[in-house]
Amino acid sequence: MAFLTPKSTTRSALRQGEGVSMGGFCRFPLKKPVRVAVIIPTSVSSAICIMAVSTFQGIYMKVTQEKLPASQIGLEIEISAETSKNAYDKVVQNLARTTNIPGFRKGKVPRHILVQRLGSQRIKAAALEEMIQNTLESAIKQESIESLGNYQLRSDFEELLQKYKPGEILIVSASVDVPPTVELGEEYKNLSVKAEETIYEPSQVDEFIEQRRKEQATLVPVEERPSQMGDVVVIDYQGRSPSEEGQQGEEIPGTGAKDFQVELEEGRFIAGMVEGIVGMKPEETKEVSVTFPEDYPNEDLAGNGAVFTITLKEIKEKELPELDDDFAQEASEFETMAQLRESLESQFKEKAEKETKNSIHKAIIEQLVEINQSLELPETMVKEEVDALLTQTAMQMQQMGVDIKKLFTPENLPQMRERSRTEAVDRLKQQVILKEIGKRESIEVEAEAIEAKIEEVREQLSGQEVDLERLRNMVTEDLVQEKTLDWLSDRANIELVAKGTLNQSEETPEESQPEPETPAESPEG
Repeated sequence: MAFLTPKSTTRSALRQGEGVSMGGFCRFPLKKPVRVAVIIPTSVSSAICIMAVSTFQGIYMKVTQEKLPASQIGLEIEISAETSKNAYDKVVQNLARTTNIPGFRKGKVPRHILVQRLGSQRIKAAALEEMIQNTLESAIKQESIESLGNYQLRSDFEELLQKYKPGEILIVSASVDVPPTVELGEEYKNLSVKAEETIYEPSQVDEFIEQRRKEQATLVPVEERPSQMGDVVVIDYQGRSPSEEGQQGEEIPGTGAKDFQVELEEGRFIAGMVEGIVGMKPEETKEVSVTFPEDYPNEDLAGNGAVFTITLKEIKEKELPELDDDFAQEASEFETMAQLRESLESQFKEKAEKETKNSIHKAIIEQLVEINQSLELPETMVKEEVDALLTQTAMQMQQMGVDIKKLFTPENLPQMRERSRTEAVDRLKQQVILKEIGKRESIEVEAEAIEAKIEEVREQLSGQEVDLERLRNMVTEDLVQEKTLDWLSDRANIELVAKGTLNQSEETPEESQPEPETPAESPEG
C-alpha cells in the first residue's frame, strides 16, 4: 500500500530527487522495481491525481492523472531529456537510410546535410509525433488505465513543436476515455415502481381465428347488387386536384391505378374513399372528394383536397369456410380446432405475461437511470453505440428491400447519427448500470442457455457471416441483463395498473395496426 502524501510535498520530493518512502511497487514486469507515489489533492471531489515515476520499456516518465468530465482521465506526462533526444536521433537515422539526396549514397548522407535539406522543423515534427504516440501508449500501460482505445492530445501540437528541443524535458498533456463509474448505493435492492399489466382476453382467440377465416375465404363474383362493406372490389381510379364546377382538375402524379383490388373496410384508403365506393355497381363511374390527412407521407399532398374518379369493374363477396377441423388443418399445423384454440390461448397468455414483464423491466430501468443521473459516458462508447444502431437500421432496411446506398449518404449520415445519439446514450446507461449490478450480485447465466441462444440467433442470421466471438459476448451480455432485471423484479415493490394508463401515447410493435392502403402508395396499372 502506497503512503498518501500532500500533492505539493510529493512533487517537491520527486523534483529534488529526495525520494518518498513508500511500501508498494508497480505491478508491471518492469526491468527494475519502481516506487509509486499516490497523491490526494486537498479537494478530493474536484480531482483524483496520481503521480508515478517509472521506467516502462526504457522510457523514464513522470505521470500525473486527473479525473475529467465525460468519463475521461487527464494525463500530464513529463518526457525525459534522454527520451526526447533518442526520439529525434531515431528519426534522423531512419531518414538518413531512406532519403535520396543527389551526390550521396543512400544511408551515407551526413547529418548536417540531411537536416539542411529536409529542415529541422520537419524532422522535429516527425520525432514529436512518434514520441507522443509511444509515450501515451506507455503511460496508459504504466498507470494501469483501462483505456477504451481513444486518447486525445490536449496540448497544442504547434506549441509543443516550438518548445521541443531534443535533449530537454518536455511536458505533454493528453486525455483518455475510460469505462464509466457507476455510483450505486443500496437503493437498487428495494425499488418501488409502477408498471402496466396486460391481461389475457379470451376474445383475442376468436378475433384471431375470424381474421384467418377471412383470409381463407373464397371470393365469389357478384353481379346483381351494389357493393357493400366487406366486399372485395376491382377498380380503376385517378386523383385530380379540385377545380371549378364544370372543369376537370389536373391529374395528381402517383394517385392512379388500374385493376386495383381492395377490400371495403374502414381504414382502407384515404378517409371517404371506401364510403364513396360502397353502393356502386359494376361499370359505374363516380367522383369522390377527399382530403389527404395532415400526416400523409407525401408532404406536398398532406392536408390538401382531391377528387378521385373511380370506376368499379368487379364485385366479389367472401364465402367464409366452416370453423371445423378441415379449417384448422388448412390454416395451421394442427389437426383439430380444439388443438388450434388451445395453442392460440397459450400464445396469447404468454404474450400478455411477456408484455407485463417488459413493462416492469422498463419501469425498473427508468428508475435506475433516474437514481444514477450523475453517470457520465465516454464519447468513445457513445460513438460505438451510434454506429451499432445505424448498422442495425441498415440491416433492417436492407431486408425490407430498401437501397441503403441511397439512404446512408454522406449528406444524410451526420443527421442520422445525431438523431440516434439520444437512444444510444439511453441504451448505454441502462447497460452500464445493469452490468454493474450484475457484477455486484454475482449474477451469471448457465452455459447451456448461452449456447441455446447462440444457435437461435445463428438460425435467424442463416446465410450471413457471423463473428462467433462477438456473437457470444453479445448473447452473454443480453442474457445476464435479462437475469439481472428478473433479480431486481423479485425484490422490487411493484404496483400493476391497467394497460395504457401510464404510456397512453406509446404503442408497442405488437399492438400497432397495419398502415392503410392509400392511392398514392399504389402502383400505376
